[in-house]
Formats: sequence, C-alpha cells, structure tokens
Amino acid sequence: MGMTITEKILADHAGLKEVTPGQLIDAEVDVALGNDITAPLAIEAFKEMGGKRVFDRKKVILVPDHFTPNKDIQSAEQCRLMRKFAKEQQLSHYFEVGRMGIEHALLPEKGLVGPGDLIIGADSHTCTYGALGAFATGVGSTDLAAAMATGKVWLRVPETIKFIYYGRRQPWVGGKDLILYTIGDIGVDGALYKAMEFSGEAISALDMAGRFTVANMAIEAGAKNGIFPPDEVTLGYIQGRIKKDYKLYNSDADARYSEVREYDVSSIEPQVACPPSPANVKGVKELAGVEIDQVVIGSCTNGRVEDLRVAASIIRGKKIPPNVRLIVIPATQDIYLQALREGLLEVFVEAEAAVSTPTCGPCLGGHMGVLGKGEVAIATTNRNFVGRMGHPDSQVYLSNPAVAAASAIKGRITHPEEVAKE
Repeated sequence: MGMTITEKILADHAGLKEVTPGQLIDAEVDVALGNDITAPLAIEAFKEMGGKRVFDRKKVILVPDHFTPNKDIQSAEQCRLMRKFAKEQQLSHYFEVGRMGIEHALLPEKGLVGPGDLIIGADSHTCTYGALGAFATGVGSTDLAAAMATGKVWLRVPETIKFIYYGRRQPWVGGKDLILYTIGDIGVDGALYKAMEFSGEAISALDMAGRFTVANMAIEAGAKNGIFPPDEVTLGYIQGRIKKDYKLYNSDADARYSEVREYDVSSIEPQVACPPSPANVKGVKELAGVEIDQVVIGSCTNGRVEDLRVAASIIRGKKIPPNVRLIVIPATQDIYLQALREGLLEVFVEAEAAVSTPTCGPCLGGHMGVLGKGEVAIATTNRNFVGRMGHPDSQVYLSNPAVAAASAIKGRITHPEEVAKE
C-alpha cells in the first residue's frame, strides 16, 4: 500500500521506511519557530529543563510579530527576552522590528522553509508552509522548547483527507474563497487531526499567494496540517529564494485516504464567513448591505503583494466613507517596499486608509485596530471568534481582499463587481 505526501515526509524524518495513520513517531525537525507570544514561554521551559544550547542555531527561528512594534511594557519585555535569548544562542534568524514581518509570510519569502521540510511552530497557523509541499504544524510552547533542545518532536501520524477542486474560478474568487467554502462544508472539526491534501486542476491554477492562503486556514477545519503537491509553480517561487537542500514528495497512486471530497469551483462565488465561526460561511451576495465600521486588509492569510494589488485595483481613485476605517498591513518589509514601488500604498493613503508596518496586530485583537463594543469589521484575517479582534460584543466577518476592499468603499459588505463597474 502506498503513502500520502504527508506520510512520506513523516516517515523520512522519523528514519522509517513507512508509517501508518495513528502511529506515534519521533521525528527530526528542519525548523522550530517561535513568536513574541509563544517563544518567551518556550524559552522559560527550555531553561527549566536544563537546556544550555539549542540543537542548531540555524534551525531555531524567532520572529516578534504579534504585538510589534511593542504596544506596551509587557510586550516590550516579551521581545526583550526573545532578543536576549537570540543573542545568547547566536541564532542566525532573529528578525528585529524593521527587518521582521508576519512570520508565516516572512519565512517562505526568506527561503527558510521549503518542499519536504518538517516544520513546527508555536503558532497554529504554522500550517501555512504546507503550500510549499512541506509538513508544517503548530505546537505548544513546551513542545517547541523540547524541539529547540533536541531537534525532535513526537507526532501521531494523521489520516489524510484528499480535496479535489476542478473547474474555472469566477472573477474575484481566490484561494480564500476556496478554503472558506471548504470549511463551510466540513465544519471547524471536519478535518480534526487530519492532513488536508489539496489537489485538482483548480489548485494547479492557483498562484503561491492563493496556496499560502488555503494552507494557512487548514487549522480552521481542525486539521493537523494542510499540504499541496509541489509543482512548477512551487519551484518557480522557491527559485532564487531557498539556499538549502529540499526534496519533492508526492502521494502514491494507491495512497490511503480517510475520505475524498470534490468541488466544482465554477459554482463558487466570493465567500464571507459570518461571526462567530470560520465555518459560518455564506456567499457575499447573501450578506449585501451589512454595515461595517472597520476593514482590515493584511495578516498571514492575505497580506501578500498579490492581495494588496487586488485591493488597490478596486480602491484606486475612490475614497473611504468618513464613518469607516480601513487599515492596510503589508505582511513583510519586502512586501511593503514592493507595494510602495508599485504605487499601491499611495492608492490606499489617497483613499484615506491607514497603512501600517508589518504586524499581526488587529488579527488577534492585539493593537493597531482593536474593535469597540458593538462594532463590525470585515477582515482578510483567518478567525472571527467572539472577542477575536477586540470587545466581545464586536463582530468580525472574514473575506478575500477584493470583497474587503469593495466593502471599505461602500461602508457595507459588497460584491467587488459592484465597485469595479463604477
């Protein structure tokens, strides 16, 4: 019996010829990642367990991105602890403010993760790197501490659900809509501790930005990881970026799947997840007219330059209504510079939006856009739980950048075609 791409990566990293779902393994990690919320806890645990030196100073990566630039004394202390540890351990990859970016956009951009890698991160959206054909999953801070010390992590091999997408996408439909539609179909626990393997002609047609978005939100369906078979698009992205060795894995023709689900993307319109769950999904036309107070375009889900280009194409030459706040956050410094050079930031500022340095900020209700009581936001982020972006009586809708941009112009949830025709 053959193996899936996920099983092959795990088998190789465990030094085994094969693995089966449910099997417990001890696997070597290629990257161990922490941020300014989770790394301080991991550092404390690392020291409590008697850790002296990390297993490999090139493979432990720390990125302050959630509360940075520091919003208060507590966040400043968190980052100071990280900075001190990075210096003590002589880590090759600690990204200070001004050099940092939102971690899950930054690591692929810098070529620090690649096909065939086994990556763990003390952040649930570490699954983003599965877009490159890697096994990537979130872990707790204690597991991160153990990996920093030993270079290993124990895992239970997940079953795999295969998702096949065929057909041609409608205008204004991207990766965000495919994954929202999927989560709406299977629910927030529909892939609980399973691998989500994405395939089909519609997946092959997605650019890397769209693939990162899809993989990023696998965790919102409860998945252990999301993964794409690497192809020419993958290789085109990593060319000139990745300096280390990598390996391309693909599932065998007789690989075992717990389930296979198929979707015709030609019937999918832009999707919006309504509060309070990423699975509470409706077509944008069903929600037309819902008034909003704030729009956020950015995050590890949709803060790439491709996302900013789409938003700018809709906003160009228009103004945000005075009762609406639009916050635009390029995901990394390189994306910020590219958006600047292309004139995208000028489009946003002239529309009277606020443009921020890279930060997770508003996505987790951290800063740079916290919602007040009763306020309504639409965001290109990945979660809309109660209190996710601020006050527990606020509401968050999730969408792609085109819907978010159109909604910012109209002050209500809007299909992009309405604004594009004007």
